[in-house]
Amino acid sequence: MRIAETIKINPMYKYLMLLAIVSSSGQQGWHSLYNNFAVDYAHVNGFQTGIIQSFRELPGFLSLLVVYLLLVIKEHKLAALSILVFGIGVTLTGFFPSFWGLLITTFIMSVGFHYFEAVNQSLILQNFNLYDAPTVMGKYKSYSSIANIIVGIVIWLLVSYSGIFKIPQVYLLTGGLTILAAIYALSRNPKPNNSEPQIRRIMFKKKYWLYYLLSFFSGARRQILIVFAVFLLVSKYHFTIENIALLFILNNALAYFVNPLVARSINRFGERKVLSMEYICMIMVFLSYAFIEIGWVAALLYMLDNMFFSFAMAINTYLQKTADPRDISATVATGFTVNHISAVIIPIVGGILWMLNFRLAFFAGAGFATCSLILTQFILKRSVTKS
Repeated sequence: MRIAETIKINPMYKYLMLLAIVSSSGQQGWHSLYNNFAVDYAHVNGFQTGIIQSFRELPGFLSLLVVYLLLVIKEHKLAALSILVFGIGVTLTGFFPSFWGLLITTFIMSVGFHYFEAVNQSLILQNFNLYDAPTVMGKYKSYSSIANIIVGIVIWLLVSYSGIFKIPQVYLLTGGLTILAAIYALSRNPKPNNSEPQIRRIMFKKKYWLYYLLSFFSGARRQILIVFAVFLLVSKYHFTIENIALLFILNNALAYFVNPLVARSINRFGERKVLSMEYICMIMVFLSYAFIEIGWVAALLYMLDNMFFSFAMAINTYLQKTADPRDISATVATGFTVNHISAVIIPIVGGILWMLNFRLAFFAGAGFATCSLILTQFILKRSVTKS
């Protein structure tokens, strides 16, 4: 049986595909509008942006509590409920154009988004074998990229050519559609394919130390991309919302082709080589952010930044190959929390550095990538066979 067929007959495949696409496209819509909404409507500065982004990552820091929610609700149902909360947060965003409004609505949105991400990663690792899991991750990311392109085009058309749809109205539309999709998913009942009962408690194990550290520095590197790279384009190079939407469309078109290649590379070359390539390239990208003074070059760097972040799926496949099957759910939740320790701290510290000199934030990003590169060399080469 071909690999594609073994994946598609798994009952969790279409269910998680729907939720992954909705999560990604909803986040794309929120993020496409956020920086212009924050600057033009809420009038926040770089330091306030750092505060909001730190609050956005706080639910990720608390995602280890997922294991206790799973004592009273099935994991796939929690995934759908998380998307529902996410949609409510996105819907409310446009109604509160102020620092405090953004702080609260971003937190609500983030609770749903981060809890879904933690549960989604766990369900993939539990329900797909070692060889299929990278392929599934790549497929989800590729199809999500197509959805993100559609979202980017729609936002660009609505904002550019509609006299009715301004940023608040687009937030309302995006969040409303997300809520409808979540309600539909709640009515579905896929049968999980995992055979191993999962440990339902907070768990730190010494044997997973490398996974924890890779997750920590991955979170730090991600924050430089999410918080400061786009803010640089808007505040320094004066990119409009149409420019940002077009940039996101190009990013997702590139991701559609890159993600399956990354998945195949993980199976062919292993996690150590794939992650090493990512971090070497990211060191160069972050240093270029600091010294380049041309807007279109900064936009190109942002596209490369997004492309290489797709390589981070190798951290999860590394866990799948090293973890006890019963530890997957609790370890992913713990790793997600560790990831967001840095995510809570970095936006505030980066915001302070930004106020001193914007280059300092990107120097810090290069430092995080260097730490990740060193840690990656501790990954042992492991073989994966088709099953």
